[in-house]
Amino acid sequence: MKKYIELTILSIILVGILSGFQKSAVLPLVGEYSESTPSLSVQSRTKGNNVFVECVLSGISFRQSEQNDRKVGKLVIWLDGKRTKEVNSAAFIIKGLPPGEHSVKLEVVDLKNVPYGVTKEFLVNIPK
Repeated sequence: MKKYIELTILSIILVGILSGFQKSAVLPLVGEYSESTPSLSVQSRTKGNNVFVECVLSGISFRQSEQNDRKVGKLVIWLDGKRTKEVNSAAFIIKGLPPGEHSVKLEVVDLKNVPYGVTKEFLVNIPK
């Protein structure tokens, strides 16, 4: 019951955050689920100089578990061709981008930074 309440609260917070973000170019969010072939779908929204990114990753988990037979990984964020940071969650914010158009690349790697061959690239425009 406690987990259900926490998930409900988290959902309400995410909806609140998303309602304040301007929608940018969106890639398809939901794809066919496949354990054997990992896939990544991405949706992004901009607000001011921040970009809120939501990912749906199938076939790879962000969390290790004793019962988890799935592959475990993380996302490497590349901004304008430069590796900027790593994240271990499906939703995150890229903060403080300067005005102009920026290329964002998300690369799924294992915990030792070996690429799984799953990437998504998209452009964001930060207004002046």
